[in-house]
Amino acid sequence: MNDTVKIFDTTLRDGEQTPGVNLNLTEKLEIARQLERLGVDIIEAGFAGASRGDFESIEAIAASVRKPVICSLARCVKSDIDAAWQSLKNAARPRIHVFIAASPIHLEKKLRITAEQAIQSAAESVRCAKQFCRDVQFSAEDATRADFDVLCRMYSAAIEAGATTINLTDTVGYATANEFSRLCQELMRNVKGIENVTFSVHCHNDLGLAVANSLVAVRHGARQVECTMNGLGERAGNAALEEIAMGIKTRSDYYMADVNINTKSLYVTSRLISQLTGVDIPPNKPIIGENVFRHQSGIHQHGMLRDRATYEIMKASAVGFPDGAAPLGKLSGRHAFQAEAERMGFNLSAEEIDASFKRFKDLADRKKEVTEQDLYAIFAGFLHEVPTVFHMVSYQLFAGNTLTPTATVTLEHDGEKIVEAAVGDGPIDAAYRAIDRITGLAPKLESYSIRAVTEGQDALGEVTVRITRSAQEQIRTLGKGVSTDIIEASILAYINAINRLFLG
Repeated sequence: MNDTVKIFDTTLRDGEQTPGVNLNLTEKLEIARQLERLGVDIIEAGFAGASRGDFESIEAIAASVRKPVICSLARCVKSDIDAAWQSLKNAARPRIHVFIAASPIHLEKKLRITAEQAIQSAAESVRCAKQFCRDVQFSAEDATRADFDVLCRMYSAAIEAGATTINLTDTVGYATANEFSRLCQELMRNVKGIENVTFSVHCHNDLGLAVANSLVAVRHGARQVECTMNGLGERAGNAALEEIAMGIKTRSDYYMADVNINTKSLYVTSRLISQLTGVDIPPNKPIIGENVFRHQSGIHQHGMLRDRATYEIMKASAVGFPDGAAPLGKLSGRHAFQAEAERMGFNLSAEEIDASFKRFKDLADRKKEVTEQDLYAIFAGFLHEVPTVFHMVSYQLFAGNTLTPTATVTLEHDGEKIVEAAVGDGPIDAAYRAIDRITGLAPKLESYSIRAVTEGQDALGEVTVRITRSAQEQIRTLGKGVSTDIIEASILAYINAINRLFLG
């Protein structure tokens, strides 16, 4: 009989630390609900002590997502632990996750405390968290570069203080697979009381070993793995949830374990999170990349025609790839449209369904065929929307190879229509300059990207921009715009990002 490995998803905490990613409350709630449908065991919803926004998002998720454990991160600081509990107190299954550095470089250079002080702080913080919550997790940060004796004593002290889960972190992705294997085995032998708690691992991908090390740990007794969808996270990211889940599922004979993940929801979850974070999925991304179940080599194609198992160790349907069903068209009804939204993992209100159905009908009149990717763009657009500070009314552009690009833009603000014109290096630059004059902002455009959602001349264009409010404030936001007209998509994306800046 196989043991169950708990999947601890930290997409909303560590994943949001991906450079350029900035999710609003609506987006975080949608992701949390989809993670619940996916079947994750624990959702780390944020770091309550880090900001008011994190606190409010954890509080909202705790109140509305009931099946998984909802977790908040906290430093070994009483104010952090208090904030974590206040954000979690309405959760059906709350968990407080406390952490402190364990490696010499972190203790000396960052915290400027001794190992003894860190061990004492770990135990005191677990006891403090335990007053609020029965389920307390303790993590030793940068554990793979820590002194082994210090690490054992720190984990033992945390267990004695009441921790129910201890977490081994490879914070900077430093460990090799052999080193991580040995460390897991030695900890299982030397940490007092470890047999009575859940042993967890958290691996980063700096050397491309996050998934490998996580699975090595499962082989040696880890029964919780921390990971993120699409491998999002700091620097090179975290262990990818989809790779962990399918690694264990596909090779359960080797790992002697299973997971509670509904793997048929991996594809829709991955696409939803890609849409909301603005981080595209490489086509060769294991498990959920577009090329994973495509075969170009003639030899491969010949084998596939005989038996798909010749070159595929998983079925596309097992991870939820679309089955090639006929796309919706302009004659499709609202009920079929709503059913498709639910199948794709979007939990939209009746008003949002009405509005998105109207956008779908408009698009169907402009395109020969509305594809699943078009629908993703339409549905995800509602999750990117924020309360309107500035609303686009109209724009006019004059550009050509012998003309100075000029844009006239009309925006509505507080019921008033404001018109401004500007010139620029190109039509989009001119439009952005006109918008800056209307809003009174001059944010720095950190990045601009455009992609065709589907193929063909009538493809829907999706623009993603990232802007910074000022060099001093360093407040970054992401904006998205979708249209068959790439100029319109560009303007909508910029306005979306600016509205986010105004709303803080």
